[in-house]
Amino acid sequence: MEFYKHTACVTFDELTAGPQPIIRPDTLRQNLRRGNIQCARQGGGEGHYALYVFHSLPAKYRTAFVQRYGNPEELLRERLTDDSLLQEDTEARAFYEDFKYCLNGVQTHLSQQLIDEYTRNAAVIRLLLRRQATLLATSNALGNGRRSDLWDILLALSEKLRLHTPHTLPHNLARLREKLSQFRTQGYASLISGKLGNANTLKITPEAGERLIALKRSRTPVLTDAQIFQQFNLEADQRGWKPLRSIRSLKQWLDSPAVIQLWNDAVYGELATHQHFDRRHRTELPTLRDALWYGDGTKLNLYYRDDEGKVRTTSVYEVIDAATETFIGFHIADTEDYEAQYHAFRMAIQVSGHKPYEIVVDNQGGHRKLQSQHFFDRICRVHRTTAPYNGASKTIESVFGRFQQQVLHQDWRFTGQNVTAKKLSSRPNTEFIEANKDKLYTLPQLKEAYLKARTRWNEMQHPATGEQRIKMYLSSQNPETPAVTPADMVEMFWVTAERMSTFTSSGIEITVKGRKRAYEVMASPGVPDFEWRRTHTYQKFVVKYDPYDFSSIRLYSRDKAGQLRFERVAEPYIVVHRALQDQAEGEAAFIRQQQEQARQSRIDRQAQARAIELSQGVAPEQNGLRTPALKAAGADTDRQILRRLQKYSLPPEELSPGPRTKQLSLTDWTELNPQPADIDLRRVAEKL
Repeated sequence: MEFYKHTACVTFDELTAGPQPIIRPDTLRQNLRRGNIQCARQGGGEGHYALYVFHSLPAKYRTAFVQRYGNPEELLRERLTDDSLLQEDTEARAFYEDFKYCLNGVQTHLSQQLIDEYTRNAAVIRLLLRRQATLLATSNALGNGRRSDLWDILLALSEKLRLHTPHTLPHNLARLREKLSQFRTQGYASLISGKLGNANTLKITPEAGERLIALKRSRTPVLTDAQIFQQFNLEADQRGWKPLRSIRSLKQWLDSPAVIQLWNDAVYGELATHQHFDRRHRTELPTLRDALWYGDGTKLNLYYRDDEGKVRTTSVYEVIDAATETFIGFHIADTEDYEAQYHAFRMAIQVSGHKPYEIVVDNQGGHRKLQSQHFFDRICRVHRTTAPYNGASKTIESVFGRFQQQVLHQDWRFTGQNVTAKKLSSRPNTEFIEANKDKLYTLPQLKEAYLKARTRWNEMQHPATGEQRIKMYLSSQNPETPAVTPADMVEMFWVTAERMSTFTSSGIEITVKGRKRAYEVMASPGVPDFEWRRTHTYQKFVVKYDPYDFSSIRLYSRDKAGQLRFERVAEPYIVVHRALQDQAEGEAAFIRQQQEQARQSRIDRQAQARAIELSQGVAPEQNGLRTPALKAAGADTDRQILRRLQKYSLPPEELSPGPRTKQLSLTDWTELNPQPADIDLRRVAEKL
């Protein structure tokens, strides 16, 4: 027999055991299916058997049960009267769960054992108070006044309740009366032991705690926990503090969550404290390709030997697609500068064929240079940087780690992972590498091996989908990322020279990675444009060039508003040999052609300038002087200039009819039109 939720219940074995069971098992099951017998608790698990409500049994079975075992309902009434059913006090449980007390200077919650104990005690006291009120009301109604046996009844009830509700209220009547009296005035707090939170037993006061934290933070000198324990106890007597009993308790107090954050930064650094204690975001990776690209540089974890046979490492800058973990662009270089980043992102764009929606990089100097040139603004919609010194915020760090463990680690030339790695398997076998350094990759071989390694990574299965990473990437689409056009490639990846350049008589020069390159504007393939030179020589231009192709550059003028205006495309400056022996076929003719073109330019410039002088009356000849002849030009050059000026020396136009008619009669056809004219000879002959 058992009591379940204050109901008398019987078990399956009690009903069916023995040669003459009270009820046969099959009959019991049939009554359960028909609803004739109620099941109070389903059986299941070790020690958890089924219980059946006693009063739901048919009369003949109840009679047989009472004859064999006794009446369970009478036993229940003996333990608990009908008006004394015990119920858990939910308000008490909430109070004790929220209650805090000071334990060694730290605000601490009650243990679960104490919460359960105090909650049971509160429920029992409330039941005793209700029973007391009922007894008093009954006595008053009968006119008996105060009952002399009231407290005996309450003490007996408390002890009965202790049989199935193991509370810890006093066994002594006087102490029980005192506990109920305290509960009436102080409430739930009266049940909490005075040993908890008692200031007399507190070992570390707030003032003493601040001193301990200060000693732990001290850098001059740096103290061990044992030295802190000794120093504090020396000061405790002078300041009226209780000395610490053990180093172990000191360590427990210092390492408590509320205290450790007050000294951890002084011992291990603020950054480590920030990364360990401050809240981190939980994020979900994107579901579409090109929604987010990460760019970051890291050590290329393979050793190689240089030209002198020395063992070296280098670095690689990688761009990955966050949704598929696909490596889509990279560049190998010793430094993570803007050039490495430029080449990696350019490769990523060429592989993808689309502009990414968002790019996330760290705060390295190379990124700042590209950002100042609005590079990222041209290739994506959103560009941002990760929080500095926060590797956990960069998915690419996790990808690099797994790439090293799963792919690069298979090569005996592996340099190992980060030096902070604790596993021996994450470290290189330096003895083996030293013994075989003549078998290390050369730098070109290293680049080829790394390309194969990243290709193998892209062809491996994605851990979430089980599909090849590169297949996931190439077979998916992102409608929010536009396809890249040739015009976009020019806009995104042509680099603007840092300084404006001047177009001189020797063309225009730009310097890229320490190498000077000269260009000039052409009128047609292989023919310099002298007409353009005449109006733009010694003008400054903004130059844009393609680092992948130096066969041409683009010249832009800058207006007063700072806007760039496209001017011309310039091509590499034509270079000829000085020595006749070194000249190739056609070079001599080109030199003569350019010399003649230069002479004609001098003639054109002088003719236009002297014409202006004559028209304004400031020519030397108009003022009794002579214009000097052009040097190293020959007499023929001066004659051509004079012929160009003849139209300014002709006599004035004659407007009178007589003289004008005579002038026209003396005019020859060649003077009217120096070019051959198409004349209809037949019509002329008819007029003769």
